[in-house]
Amino acid sequence: MKQVLSIISALLLLITFGCTLETQNDSQETKVETSSTETNAKKEMSVHFIDVGQGDSILIQSPEGKNMLVDGGKREKGKDVVTYLRQHGVDKLDYVVATHPDADHIGGLLAVLNSVSIKNFVDSGKEHTTQTYEQMLQLILDKHIPFIVPSVGDTIPLDSDIEITVLNTGENVDDNNEASIVLKVQYEDVSFLLTGDADAGVEKSMIKEYNLKSTVLKAGHHGSDTSSSDAFIREVQPEVTILSYGENNMYGHPTPVIVTRLKKANSDIYSTAEIGNIVVRTDGKDYTVATDSLRNDKESVAETPLYISEKDVREEIVGITNQGEEAVNLEGWQLVSVAGNQVYSFPNMTIDAGETIYITSGPEAREDETHLKWTSRQMWRNGGDAAQLLNEKGVVLSEVK
Repeated sequence: MKQVLSIISALLLLITFGCTLETQNDSQETKVETSSTETNAKKEMSVHFIDVGQGDSILIQSPEGKNMLVDGGKREKGKDVVTYLRQHGVDKLDYVVATHPDADHIGGLLAVLNSVSIKNFVDSGKEHTTQTYEQMLQLILDKHIPFIVPSVGDTIPLDSDIEITVLNTGENVDDNNEASIVLKVQYEDVSFLLTGDADAGVEKSMIKEYNLKSTVLKAGHHGSDTSSSDAFIREVQPEVTILSYGENNMYGHPTPVIVTRLKKANSDIYSTAEIGNIVVRTDGKDYTVATDSLRNDKESVAETPLYISEKDVREEIVGITNQGEEAVNLEGWQLVSVAGNQVYSFPNMTIDAGETIYITSGPEAREDETHLKWTSRQMWRNGGDAAQLLNEKGVVLSEVK
């Protein structure tokens, strides 16, 4: 931690609070050199959602050919990100944004920092004690890259044709996900909302402050049910939603209840795990979505209206809610206590639309019309125990940690 603090202290010499591209005084004007490519001659903007497995990495190429990279996936995906950048003519990045210090967002940025010229580095300012975070800061310092910690409401001047606004950041919050830099990118009539791992609490705060309606949503936290709340999706009204996650990941992302919620909102869903890299191109009026070829060995994202709506490990009770419009048969479904590796198998029964049922255990376990008795023994670890809901195929459909 002392090493991290010393690096941060050194970065304070380079730091810029608030996003600025140009500074002026009475004697001179200083401009930051920006990159340009020939691919955007028709005033087209492209946003690339790069397939980095269980993580995020997004390349924005502006109408004037300037380049911004938002996150870089895990460390082992860094070379893939660098290769992708080079394949798309990017040898300089005007801005790199690290939304928050989780390894699946900043790990790949180490390779980017070592391989690509970077003009400005935007960071949430949230400190972390990992070796990956420390190495990232050291590289920024060694390369004398301007280090920007933005404030909510700041704009990043990538290109005069587009507006990029910081809707959330949090260097002083306790949780890394809460610190996520959230960006709204507006090019005339088409907009993108890039949410990092921002959770439902952050979403609620943004609803109060901003017009969140966006053409394209990058769903928060890889489609976890800690993000993409019902109220948030109603505000955003996304025509397209991008889910960035790894195939068969251990977290059960994306949570099927989120997939169901997005489909109810009539949003077209594209996932990097199913179709690889996803590119949205727009002239500010219309847009197209281009994808890699569908991978035949991959199944569609699971969908279900059922989710874990309540969990109290001390009271030994878990609630399962059907938010759909039809009853669901639970034969073969399971509720799992992850820490204790305990499994409850549902009987041949149905849960009606809008209904919540409760699975109880411990000395106070009960059984009636809405309560199912698992056992009189204590199944959940009071110190912390994740609950998972699995369907009859063994697919994790909902998880609450």
